[in-house]
Amino acid sequence: MKTKNICMLGGTGFVGHHLADLLADRGHRVRVLSRHPERHREVAVHPRIELLGCNVHDSEALRQALAGADVVINLVGILNESGHDGSGFRRVHVELPQKIVEACVAEGIPRVLHMSALNADPAEGKSAYLRTKGEGERLMHAAAGQGLAVTSFRPSVIFGPGDSFFNRFAGLLRLAPGVFPLACPDARFAPVYVMDVAEAFARALEDRASIGQSYELCGPRDYRLRELVALTAEYIGRPTLVIGLGPGLSKLQARLLEWAPGKPFSLDNYWSLQHDGLCREDGLGTLGITPTAVEAVVPGYLAGRNQRHRYNLLRRHAHR
Repeated sequence: MKTKNICMLGGTGFVGHHLADLLADRGHRVRVLSRHPERHREVAVHPRIELLGCNVHDSEALRQALAGADVVINLVGILNESGHDGSGFRRVHVELPQKIVEACVAEGIPRVLHMSALNADPAEGKSAYLRTKGEGERLMHAAAGQGLAVTSFRPSVIFGPGDSFFNRFAGLLRLAPGVFPLACPDARFAPVYVMDVAEAFARALEDRASIGQSYELCGPRDYRLRELVALTAEYIGRPTLVIGLGPGLSKLQARLLEWAPGKPFSLDNYWSLQHDGLCREDGLGTLGITPTAVEAVVPGYLAGRNQRHRYNLLRRHAHR
């Protein structure tokens, strides 16, 4: 395997932490760009990882930061924007990929790996998240005409220690008074393990057959959202009655919570959840990866503070 100089955008995030370490462990040199490197010094503990300060939205600064790279990996994405007009999504999911393409072409960088999303579609009418994700992925692949070899990835919800899915619901459930009203309870997902996602990127990097491909990444089984919340309650030892809300109340909850601090749920999230997060194609299998089950990983980090509860959970699931 030839050592590559890899420049990573979004490398200080959840997936980025795992992917940067994996690539560095395999001998590659990884440069992680961050606007605030002083906040992420833990990223550069590995001797083959360099943390470089850069405003990636500044075209000239981005071009200078990418200089000398063999591969660019773009993991930057947001689930919610600070405003309500879609401009935040467009800046991150469309304008930034365009700047990456321009910088790569200018610097002669031949290879790009790009994180998209399941159901990303430039023709999506209601979810700005899915629409802009689709636009960004499309323009990335269109850059093949400029000599870029692009591979994109479309994961379902990603889980693992430090995730923003199970951990967020665990935090909400710990505050709930034994009853939890849940919007869009029948939305379906096939959660995929973060290390399986990282492995998919690493394998595609070494496989020329992946060029021009878009891989859908899902775990071994699908769940309804209400099932995943109930599992979370079980894993943290908080028996909770999950009350599924119908479409009208789900939309009302979204309208109210998108104005709450931190925007825990938004109308755009609601529209995204109208599309099931399930794969039509087995991207992990195509790359030779066996997907990891939720039950094999999540109890360990959600129930980790209560060792007896964790032990009982693992025993129970081992016999299912």
